[in-house]
Amino acid sequence: MALALYRKYRPATFAEVVGQEHVTDPLRTALSAGRINHAYLFSGPRGCGKTSSARIMARSLNCVEGPTPDPCGKCNSCKALAPEGSGSVDVTELDAASHGGVDDARELRDKAFYAPAESRYRVFIIDEAHMVTTQGFNALLKIVEEPPEHVIFIFATTEPDKVLTTIRSRTHHYPFRLIPPSSMRALLERNIAAEGVEVEPSVYPLVIRAGGGSARDTQSVLDQLLAGAGPEGVSYSRAVALLGVTDVALIDDMVDALATEDAATVFGTVEKLAEAGHDPRRFATDLLDRLRDLVLLRAVPDSAGGLVSAPEEELTRMVAQAERIGLGTLSRYADIVHNGLLEMRGATSPRLVLELLAARMLLPSVTDAEKALLARIERLERRATAPAAPVEGGVEPPMRATAEGKFSRPSQRAASAGPAPVAEAAEPAPSAAPPAASAGSAAASAGAGAVTSAAAASAAGPQSAESGTPAPAASGTPAAPPSDGGWSTPRTPGGGTPAPAAPAPAAPASAVAAAPAAPAPAADGAMDAAAIRNIWPQLMTALRKFTGGRSLEAMLTQATVASVEGHALTLTHKSEPLSRRLSDQDNARKIAGALSDVLGGDWQVRCIHGNAPATPAARAQQAAPAPERSFTRQSAATAAPPAAAAPARPATPPPPVRPKVATSEPDIPLPPEPVDEDDEDLYNEDASPAPPPPPPPPDQDPDELARKLISDHLGARPLD
Repeated sequence: MALALYRKYRPATFAEVVGQEHVTDPLRTALSAGRINHAYLFSGPRGCGKTSSARIMARSLNCVEGPTPDPCGKCNSCKALAPEGSGSVDVTELDAASHGGVDDARELRDKAFYAPAESRYRVFIIDEAHMVTTQGFNALLKIVEEPPEHVIFIFATTEPDKVLTTIRSRTHHYPFRLIPPSSMRALLERNIAAEGVEVEPSVYPLVIRAGGGSARDTQSVLDQLLAGAGPEGVSYSRAVALLGVTDVALIDDMVDALATEDAATVFGTVEKLAEAGHDPRRFATDLLDRLRDLVLLRAVPDSAGGLVSAPEEELTRMVAQAERIGLGTLSRYADIVHNGLLEMRGATSPRLVLELLAARMLLPSVTDAEKALLARIERLERRATAPAAPVEGGVEPPMRATAEGKFSRPSQRAASAGPAPVAEAAEPAPSAAPPAASAGSAAASAGAGAVTSAAAASAAGPQSAESGTPAPAASGTPAAPPSDGGWSTPRTPGGGTPAPAAPAPAAPASAVAAAPAAPAPAADGAMDAAAIRNIWPQLMTALRKFTGGRSLEAMLTQATVASVEGHALTLTHKSEPLSRRLSDQDNARKIAGALSDVLGGDWQVRCIHGNAPATPAARAQQAAPAPERSFTRQSAATAAPPAAAAPARPATPPPPVRPKVATSEPDIPLPPEPVDEDDEDLYNEDASPAPPPPPPPPDQDPDELARKLISDHLGARPLD
């Protein structure tokens, strides 16, 4: 029967012990100087050399040339205490797991008083010393504290804290540690060379990882592979199948799919894993090990071969993977997989948990955590560097390029940034008048249609948004400005819709068709703030070609063009941190480069914190007093002539006259009128003391009522 590798290649001297130099060097020095203690405590993980070192200690003490750190190996004591020796009567090795009672301790104490038969010292090696009971330790306490001169105790244990404190305080404690991978590989290669078997280099990392730093466990795994090896030796495929390790190809597929956000490949890898019969928990563990290696390669580029141990071909792939994925994303992936391993404990469906982990890694936008935000920024930067590569998974909501419009009342729109531009009406003149029978309903629909047409015309501009052709103008009739505060109009960085300083007269259709789409520079050849606002979409498009341009585009969404002086552009931003980032030298250079691509010339860009100064048009609009609104009584409204008989109204109706409040009591008091509190709070904006109008009498003209409702509630103006 062949011996196991861990028994066949057990160290015979301290020089042969691997990975425990912090223990063997002090022991060799003490043996050379003759400073021998009466009790030693060797502690550490299993299979790291505690018992073998205790036997080497006994061999060094009883050697004919000893005490010596290097036994001769020729005397009877050295031959008897060799790894394959028969043993010595003066060296007693006890297993405390089965001899830890008080009776066993008393028997050992009685034997200790006898002198050695043929050696210099009588050595007692007590393995698994933590299994000795408290009564057994108390029975040994006196002899361990004051033993005879020829007695030496060596305790070996994996749990030194369970050894009685009074015993541990009387020993020299030497802690053993797990063997590092580099020392373990050197040991395995030396043993394989002695065996004369061919082993692929990629097998060693699998064996070392399976051994977990224990020399005995690692050599046992290698011994199993050697036993099942054929004439060609131990291959990587055989080792993967036998050890149950996840195939490195599946790990590579998962990491590559996560790097490209390919959801189909990610979940397809999980399906292949299940079809191959692999354990999802083991796959998650191996994936976490790979993510650890990628984090080290990303943080420390020179860690290949040192901190990260892998075959050369696999190491090259990992370096490429680490370059494609950001450090923040890798750290987030590792946290998700680590927490998922905890969730897999006791899970009824580990595959389902693994698929949920993959979904979390693909969607960083499901949480507002700091790591998820950093992963989204790295994703935007990665997309900016490779704009042609399509993203096939990981649905990410598009970022908004413009701010949403807000609803405002008609009385509040006069104090806004500026009036909406006056556009040409897009509807052609009707060929015939509507029948007289449907005049009432046509009037109501015409009032609402005027508001909708004006808003659509202002949103479309001089040219059509779909085809880019000029929009046909109505027969010289100007369209009313939009009454919705700019919901349908494109926003610019100026804080509102671009507007002229004063309403201009309607231009003929030919002039509108010939108007250029892009803004014209100022008279002196320089661009003004309004022109910069109008080319803002082209500027955002040109900014995307720079590295990090997507992030700048998101930050510039809330920026405002403050002023333009020659080729110096000044922006403002409400957020102080974002204004500092936009003023950064690198970001300002990118924005200036985008301006140069769109407009030409050399630009200088800076961003300040605060609100943009008002334009002359906006200041003039704010300086003009807003027309006051009030409600009149129904009796005054009925005195007006009906709409059918009334002449054509002017283009702009005069503002309603505010009724004067009577300062003296009337001769005949009027009866109280019903007041609706909700309507009063909603419509009584000018704090007029006049009560709301009563319900209209049945004889009022429905056309006049429709026009009044549209004018009061929607702020519309009739077209001439």
